[in-house]
Amino acid sequence: MIFVKFDRRIFKHFDWTLLALVLSICGIGILNIYSTGASVIDAPVAPYIKQIQWVLLGLLFMIIAFLIDYRVINQFAYIIYGASILLLLVVAVFGYASHGAQRWLDLGVVTIQPSEMMKLTLIIALARYFDDHKSMEPYRLRELFIPFLIVMLPFALILKQPDLGTGLMLLMICSSMVIFVGMNWKSMLIALAGVLSLVPIMWQFLKDYQKERLLTFLYPENDPLGAGYHILQSIIAIGSGGFFGKGYLQGSQTQLKFLPEQQTDFVFSVFAEEWGFIGGLILVMLFMSLMIWGFKIALHSKDLLGTILAFGITVLIVWQVFINMGMVLGLVPVVGIPLPFLSYGGSAMVSLLAAIGLLMNVSVRRFILQR
Repeated sequence: MIFVKFDRRIFKHFDWTLLALVLSICGIGILNIYSTGASVIDAPVAPYIKQIQWVLLGLLFMIIAFLIDYRVINQFAYIIYGASILLLLVVAVFGYASHGAQRWLDLGVVTIQPSEMMKLTLIIALARYFDDHKSMEPYRLRELFIPFLIVMLPFALILKQPDLGTGLMLLMICSSMVIFVGMNWKSMLIALAGVLSLVPIMWQFLKDYQKERLLTFLYPENDPLGAGYHILQSIIAIGSGGFFGKGYLQGSQTQLKFLPEQQTDFVFSVFAEEWGFIGGLILVMLFMSLMIWGFKIALHSKDLLGTILAFGITVLIVWQVFINMGMVLGLVPVVGIPLPFLSYGGSAMVSLLAAIGLLMNVSVRRFILQR
């Protein structure tokens, strides 16, 4: 067993750039959430105060994930995965429902959403599998049966909640990691054909509101006061921000509450209305810098395990940013994917900051590990 050791080189080579990028985006998120709640009165606890608390809790988990050697974490990967699956099963039985979905566990002092934590858990489990089953040749379909089971079990449980967005996110993370480690091109074509053939079947299993979301994505103007309301109001908010924005706390769509889900799914619309194209561009550049830095860490890792972990965590952020911004711009269907470090929510914030701690873990230990 590899024991946890404190090495002064860990702190000497600490990744201040990664920390600065993440804290900058978190800070923007807190200011943005303050704006979304500026017109709310008599709230028991202001949303931005809760967000600050979640960021602080997330930083604690980030420190823990940073200090424990990722090779030690890897030894417990399947135990962590099993615990996450158990939490999803508990949600299915004892979880409480909100807005027609049973996704949360009420622990009294705090409410958690295990499906958000499952994203990081999946990355850790798949990294363990591919590190244990190294191959000089591209993987074929039969060699990917275990990774298929690893992703499909939580996917089925999360789809049952129902949470199509998070379920699809798990599939996208897994697919990206499989392609990254290498997959036989014939197997890839067979897998793609299989997925496409299942689309008509999957359509039959979707809830009515999920079908409505997909149809609304194609024709939002057909029901501007109903299913298409979210997308149209989002586009109006972003467009009204213009080049320089309306100013902080001055967004009419936000302050007059025309924009739905403005603290969660459509948080970028709030930001773009107040800060305009320039502000939106700066935020996108911060995310791009974070993604590039993450891929750089993966590229320079001293072992395959670190490389796969860093890639998986980075691609998680990439997909969430791409899908969320695509949603608010009307480029992809609304599937309920939060914007990393900006959207209001405790489980997502804590799990993402823990993921960043693990990314820092890989970044720093590349100066310590020997090939």
